[in-house]
Amino acid sequence: MSKEKILLGHGSGGRMSHDLIDSLFARYFDNEILRQQSDSAVLEPCSKHLAFTTDSFVVDPIFFPGGNIGKLAIAGTVNDLAVSGAVPKYISAGFVIEEGFSMEDLETIVKTMAEEASKADVKIVTGDTKVVDKGKCDKVFINTSGIGVLDEKFVSIGSGNDIKSGDKIIINGEIGAHGMAIMAARNDLNISASINSDCACLNGLIRKVLDAGIKVKFMRDATRGGLGTVAAELVRGKEIGLQIDEEKLVIGEGVRGMCELLGFDPLYVANEGKVLMVVEAADADKTISLMHEHSFGKEASIIGEISESHKGKAWLNTVVGGKRIIEMLSGQQLPRIC
Repeated sequence: MSKEKILLGHGSGGRMSHDLIDSLFARYFDNEILRQQSDSAVLEPCSKHLAFTTDSFVVDPIFFPGGNIGKLAIAGTVNDLAVSGAVPKYISAGFVIEEGFSMEDLETIVKTMAEEASKADVKIVTGDTKVVDKGKCDKVFINTSGIGVLDEKFVSIGSGNDIKSGDKIIINGEIGAHGMAIMAARNDLNISASINSDCACLNGLIRKVLDAGIKVKFMRDATRGGLGTVAAELVRGKEIGLQIDEEKLVIGEGVRGMCELLGFDPLYVANEGKVLMVVEAADADKTISLMHEHSFGKEASIIGEISESHKGKAWLNTVVGGKRIIEMLSGQQLPRIC
């Protein structure tokens, strides 16, 4: 398979298309639902509430330290469901592939997607493949949609409407690793840095906290726009504010160094394996203990709290003793980061 390339015929809907589906996608994504090979995946209703999300992935480069576009597609979709309080169940996968793309690279991506889906206990149950002329697409783009089941008691987590003054803000570790790993991997920058993306499926970590009876008021994965944008969005238009303590943030030396070199603020750099939670103050220490028991929560910490001051605003208590308003990210700091 190593020397084979994607041809326009692979997207024709004929024999070449079927051979590609059978030899690659069906082989790696195999499950009882996908085996039906129908135009729609037939699913059994399993909850009163369903969470549904969709996303497209156009990351450049498609292979980066700590992952590739396939891992990113599964993790991004799983995490969008998990931070809503849902248990991720099913994923669709649509591929737009450039003519001439390496079949070996495509197999690596598909294999990674299958591995990540298995780790997250989700099934890839339907999909689509399109092939476009060379130069009409940058190697491969992936679109995913995901469905999860949602318990009634978690319906309001995504809105943050239940947060109140005194609630604690928690994040599960270092910020900025994904964005800086992508930037270091881009050939035109010629930068050498030992930074791996934090790309990971967080549903196991999140479920550990929820199943322990922790009163989680809000969750969001801090992807594009980073932690700063999530913080600003959370209190925007509300009768409360929030504060984050800069000294409590975990920022690796490599990430900090690259941010200084390139002029980026780590608060706004993308993550792909970080969840911001707001919990009752009484549950904060227990939440941290639970997260520390999970491989994706070893560096979890309380980084701030909800406040009655500065209504509708988020601010940072800086390490030098000052205060700085955290605004929403204006414009695109890092293009094609996911």
